[in-house]
Amino acid sequence: MCGIAGIVRNDGKPVDEELLVRMNNAIRHRGPDEDGFYVNGSTGLAMRRLAIIDLKSGQQPIHNRDRSAWIVFNGEIYNYLELREKLERLGHTFYTNSDTEAIVHAYDQYGTDCPKHLRGMFAFAIWNERTQELFLARDRVGKKPLLYAEVNGQLIFASEFSALLLHPDISREIQPEALDHYLSFMCIPAPLTVYKSIRKLEPGHWLRWRNGNVERQRYWEPDFTKKIDISEEEAGERTVEILREAVRVRLMSEVPLGAFLSGGIDSSAVVALMSQESSERVKTFSIGFDEQDFSELHHARRVAEHIGADHHEFIVRPDAVEVLPMLVEHYGEPYADSSAVPTYYVAKETRKHVTVALNGDGGDESFAGYERYIAMGLTEKYRRVPSFLRESVIREAVNLIPTNPTKRSTIKSAQRLLAVVGHPKIDRYMRWVSTFNEEMKGPLYSDFFREQTADADATGIIGNWFKRANGIGIVDALLLTDQMTYLPNDLLVKVDIATMAVSLEARSPFLDHHVIEFAASLPQNLKLRRLTGKYLLKKVLRKLLPSENLTRRKMGFGVPIGHWFRGKMQPFLREVVLSDKALRRGLFKPEAVKHLVDSHTRAERDYSHQLWTLLMLELWFNRFIDH
Repeated sequence: MCGIAGIVRNDGKPVDEELLVRMNNAIRHRGPDEDGFYVNGSTGLAMRRLAIIDLKSGQQPIHNRDRSAWIVFNGEIYNYLELREKLERLGHTFYTNSDTEAIVHAYDQYGTDCPKHLRGMFAFAIWNERTQELFLARDRVGKKPLLYAEVNGQLIFASEFSALLLHPDISREIQPEALDHYLSFMCIPAPLTVYKSIRKLEPGHWLRWRNGNVERQRYWEPDFTKKIDISEEEAGERTVEILREAVRVRLMSEVPLGAFLSGGIDSSAVVALMSQESSERVKTFSIGFDEQDFSELHHARRVAEHIGADHHEFIVRPDAVEVLPMLVEHYGEPYADSSAVPTYYVAKETRKHVTVALNGDGGDESFAGYERYIAMGLTEKYRRVPSFLRESVIREAVNLIPTNPTKRSTIKSAQRLLAVVGHPKIDRYMRWVSTFNEEMKGPLYSDFFREQTADADATGIIGNWFKRANGIGIVDALLLTDQMTYLPNDLLVKVDIATMAVSLEARSPFLDHHVIEFAASLPQNLKLRRLTGKYLLKKVLRKLLPSENLTRRKMGFGVPIGHWFRGKMQPFLREVVLSDKALRRGLFKPEAVKHLVDSHTRAERDYSHQLWTLLMLELWFNRFIDH
């Protein structure tokens, strides 16, 4: 596990070695154990290593047998021993015991198809001296990041923005379209970044650069069209079997290992299977808040006691002035998923005890765990109800029930559902996942910013995957869309940056491509049945987990930002988003921003997510544009 960076020129000029060192030092937190360099004329590769496997001989860069191909690699390959044996039978010889070397030999053997032979999380760069080409690849789901820039005859790449932005040829000119998407999704979807000059290599893609020409290709995406004929009982057995094996291969480590435990179904399932596959007590780590409505510590504690874990827990009391600018620094572009705060804190505390932590990421996106899946299914059925009943009876009755505008409730969810039921599927989905929808952007955007973002189409990003899911049922279409958008652009960015900031490796059994592909092959009714999401997963986990943890309402990694903005964080919020500097940027109408702040702090409406999005944007401006 590490961070990587590199520069390749097509003008014959030598790489600036001092610059390459500085770029590499900028990502030292990703790999504090050691560094490594390959410099040959116009090509320079660099890496920082967090040593997990082959501590003695796994130093990078690593080369193939005749030293014609050199690799720097960020990630873990869980099938590298099997791959190595296969390659040795084909005549390859190895000089280390590392998974990194297996990749460069796979490249020798299979060329651009080599990522298809890898099981794990990865982002790597291979320089081929024979062909004078650079080959970049990223894992199937996007666990590991890879950024690059094509500028002035160079291909420059790195794991994080902090390294790329040190290069003098890379501009910080802003991409307005990216900001519009950020306000919709709280993050910027690949391949865009906030900077016009920098792009993200998308998950499941490789890139080849030669003589200044770039070729990109997708090598993987989940296929929901090929359903298997299977009984519910057999499907349950195979689910546990495949997930167990995904957990088992992720216990490979030469350093201490543990797990995040939220008390939710996915992390609990991982911990339960870890306890069965490990000869030692599993170390588990949980966090909570003083605000009990957002704390899951008692749920996590129940699971830990049930499996006999060595359990650690603590309360998060974040110092916004300290932690938020630090997070902004690490993310490098606007990012507004507030669960980045507890993710960072749990990673920081976990790192005091272990170097590797397993988690439950990805379970919702494969087995239908989000409430929006249920909601989208209900709207499809509701649309079949006669219109006079929908409008004059049901809608009016639900809307007459009083609700607290600042608290979550089933009635509020029903009202939200009814408000979008008449819209097309894509628009309904966008209403559920958007922070600022198009109706909210209207009064917020200045004339200048609206003109700059006239061609931005956030709905189109979602719509592209809905179209690719043509013929698939609504649940599978939603799962495919989330796996290709929300999961890699938001959740996996959050976890990678938050854990790597403290030099902790995060592993995700649910994101094993064997698990994803098997789940995709299952009939929809085994994932979502009536009002029960994760139907099959919950059923098979009854033997492993306390029943209370399987039947409770999903909380997610919620953060009490609504409370914080009305209390201890209110002065900080006003100081940042209502500062003269912020209001003069010309992006938003000052009166609209003031309205959001005042309405929320007076408890008239819950604008917590919108305000968090504006707060993190302004903090990013302060750090990366103003200075």
